[in-house]
Amino acid sequence: CLSSRDGKVFQVLLGAHSLTEPEPHKRLYRVRAQIPHPGSNIHNNKDDLLLLQLEEEAELNEHVRVLPFQREDRDVAPGTVCDVAGWGTISHSGHRPDKLYQVERPVISRDVCNHRTRHDNTITERMMCTDSRRKDTCKGDSGGPLVCGGVAEGVVTAGSRVCGNYKKPAIY
Repeated sequence: CLSSRDGKVFQVLLGAHSLTEPEPHKRLYRVRAQIPHPGSNIHNNKDDLLLLQLEEEAELNEHVRVLPFQREDRDVAPGTVCDVAGWGTISHSGHRPDKLYQVERPVISRDVCNHRTRHDNTITERMMCTDSRRKDTCKGDSGGPLVCGGVAEGVVTAGSRVCGNYKKPAIY
């Protein structure tokens, strides 16, 4: 999540697939307010969510759309393949991409994720995990959506872990 910084103006870039190439639908929006989940804290991933209120309404088009969120309280079935995209690091050296990266990851059961050799009972009923073998989310992807069947089912957490390690599944 974003930290409050004195005098800093936060902006959100929408419609981008490249950070450096010109794109007609790419646009920066200023953030009016940062609204953290009332249950969030810096010591764990529980309720790790921050809403950003923009100063103006985002212009919707084929590159900027509203993503529907899950409307019912249910678990996504293990084995369901979901999409996640982000601008996070793509190597252990910390290299960040110019282009938006996307991977498909299968959901794993909460029991498997909570195994003592993985996240050791830290995954709550309001969290979910995906397999992290070879392809994974990483530092800088936090806040991005986990999309299953066209619906946002989760949000990438800021949890500190080794990326791409099957023993530390991605947390949403």
